[in-house]
Amino acid sequence: MGGSWSRDTGLERGDGRFPRGLPLRLFAYIVAGHVLAGFLFLLFSVGAG
Repeated sequence: MGGSWSRDTGLERGDGRFPRGLPLRLFAYIVAGHVLAGFLFLLFSVGAG
């Protein structure tokens, strides 16, 4: 239990390379954040009108 947590913490490795899934995870978080922000903007725009 919990053995996979100690492998990659999301920080840089010793050789200066980023972990493999970091760019994909970052892209997914950016897209999800923009979708959420767009939804909130639409919600407030419709509510104000």
